[in-house]
Formats: sequence, structure tokens, C-alpha cells
Amino acid sequence: MASHRKPRTPILATPAGRRTATGLTTAALASVTLLSQTANAAPKAPQQSIEEVKQKVDDLYQQAEVSTQKYNAAKEKAAGQQRTVNRLLDEAARRAEKMNESRRRLGTFASAQYQSGGINPTAQLMLAKDPQQFADRNHLMERLSGQQKQAVSDYQKQAATATRQRAEATRSLEDLQQSQTSLKDNKRAVQGKLAQARQLLSRLTAQEKARLAELERQKQAEAERKAREEAEKRRQQPTDGSGQTTPGGGTSSGGGTSSGGGSSDSGSYSTKAQKALAFVRAQMGKPYVWGATGPSSYDCSGLTQAAWKAAGVDLPRTTWDQVKTGTRVATSDLQPGDLVFFYNDISHVGMYIGDGKMIHAPHPGANVRIESIYYMPIYGSVRPA
Repeated sequence: MASHRKPRTPILATPAGRRTATGLTTAALASVTLLSQTANAAPKAPQQSIEEVKQKVDDLYQQAEVSTQKYNAAKEKAAGQQRTVNRLLDEAARRAEKMNESRRRLGTFASAQYQSGGINPTAQLMLAKDPQQFADRNHLMERLSGQQKQAVSDYQKQAATATRQRAEATRSLEDLQQSQTSLKDNKRAVQGKLAQARQLLSRLTAQEKARLAELERQKQAEAERKAREEAEKRRQQPTDGSGQTTPGGGTSSGGGTSSGGGSSDSGSYSTKAQKALAFVRAQMGKPYVWGATGPSSYDCSGLTQAAWKAAGVDLPRTTWDQVKTGTRVATSDLQPGDLVFFYNDISHVGMYIGDGKMIHAPHPGANVRIESIYYMPIYGSVRPA
């Protein structure tokens, strides 16, 4: 018996059915792809602890200070080379005038001889491509008068000197360009390190920033504790009756007198040190700016250089050169005014003020301040005067 039900149209036979099927297929494929990507995705990197962030930021600040010292050195070198180039250019200008005068004298002789009837050896000398070779021909030189010989000799000397100066100026310009390139490279390095540090800090939540501040406080407190202990030890050491400790014992940290290790007597050093200390104290609160030498901002070596300049002592620009100036002293023998250098790369410096403390320009974002010398690993110390 025949069925009276209408045959069912297949789903894909109608446009609407085809659209529905396509949509289902696409959704299914998307789901499979998403599941596949989720399964194959690399595991998320573990979040850094605040301690790790602090260590990275501290490392970046130190690396920035190394690059800052390189920048300072390149800047000093470039400035010196610029002065050399300017001097050579001035000398070249004066030499060119002397050459022109010698050339005018030769021209006068040649013109006079041409007007008197023909081109003689002097005129030939003026027209020759290589006056030196012409002058070397003795039989022609013998035919020149005494004045003409002197004119030729003057011209040759001026020309030879000008050639040497041009070569020297060329070398100096090349050196200057290399220093300027180094200056730009180190500037980019400093800016790059500081940008990385800012980026790390910007990602912290308010709670994480509070934790970071607490870690910093704890580090400073530990450094202060050690400074107090060392200061107490120094006060308990025997003295010779004049305020100085016995050899090897150092001096009273607040006394400001020399133990004799400097290049001048104790009175002279104390006087200069007090001037340097007065200057550095007056800079308290001014911001650290890398490459700055004052008066509104400083980097670490710019501050110590300016302080001792106020005392009449010229220090080099970089920590690497300042550490070579004056007399090396032990940490136990530090006196106010001495310079304390930090890290194995000697990238930071501060001025000792007594009681285990110093004044220094710490790092970007911080101001000139007093801090324990034990806040950073000490490399060594010098007495600048």
C-alpha cells in the first residue's frame, strides 16, 4: 500500500538547510581549533616575585650607571678632541695665510721677470706642477737670486707644514667622529636600561609597590644597623690623645682629621674636606640625572667632582678615573670627605661624612641624600687631597 506521507526533503537540498549546515560545520571547526590551540599553547610564564623584580630593577640601575660612566668618558674625550680640532683649524687658517704670502712673493718675482723679457727659472717654478722637484734641481736654484731663493724656501716650508697639519686635522676629526658615535651609543644604552626598569615598575599593582617599598626599607635598615655598629667600634678604639686612633685603628668618624694617609698634612686636608662637605650638603634633595654635573642636578661622579672642585681640588669626571686620584684608604680609616666607590665595576661613588654614612646621588628617580655606605658592596676608598 502506498504511503500518503510527503517525502522528507534532505536538509542540504534547500538553501536554508545548506546555510544551517554550513554554520554548524564552521562552529564545530572553530571549537576544534580552539581546543587544539589551548592544548598546544605554551604554559604561561610564572609571575616574578617582588624580590626578583627588585633585584632586576637594582641590576638595571647599576648597568645604567656603568653606561653613564661610559657616556661621561666619551663626552669628556669628545670635548677634548673638539678643542684639538678647533685649534688645528685655526692654525691651518693662519698657515694658509702664510702660504698665500709666500705665493704672492713668488708671483711678484715671476711677474717682474716676465715683464723684463721672457720666462726665467722663477716663472717656470711658479708654473711647475711640482715646485719641490723643480727646486731640487741645483743648477736652476743656483740661477735664482738670494731673495728668490728665500721666497722659494719659505713657500716650501709653509706647504710642508700645511700638509702635516691637514693630516693631523683629518685624524683628529676621525677620532672626534668615533667619540661622538660612542657618545650616542652609550646614551642609548643608558636610556634603554632605565626604560626597562620603568617598565618593570609600571606593571606592579599598588600592593606589589607597597611590598617593594618595604623590601627597600628593610635593606636600608640593615645597612644603617651595620653603619651604627662600625661607628661604635671606631669610637671604642684607643686614641693617641689628639683625637686620632692608634695606627690601623682609623679616627673618630666625625672628627674630620687626617690619619696621615693623604698627600697633605691633616690640617690642610681637614680644611679642604670641610669645604667639600659643605658643598655636598648644600646639594641635598637635588635630583639624580645621569650625565649631570650641576648645579640643579647631578649623577654620582658629577656630585663628587663638583664638591671637591669647591674645595680647590680638580677631580676627573668618571668614577673609574676618580678612584685613581689621591691616596687609597681602608674602610676602617675613612674620614669625612673621603670618596667611597661601590661594586666591582666601580660604577658608583659617594662622599663619606662620618658614622658609616655618605652623601651621594643614588639613581634616577631619587634625590641626593644621606645613606649608609653599607647599602652597596664597597669596592674601595680614596682620599682625594
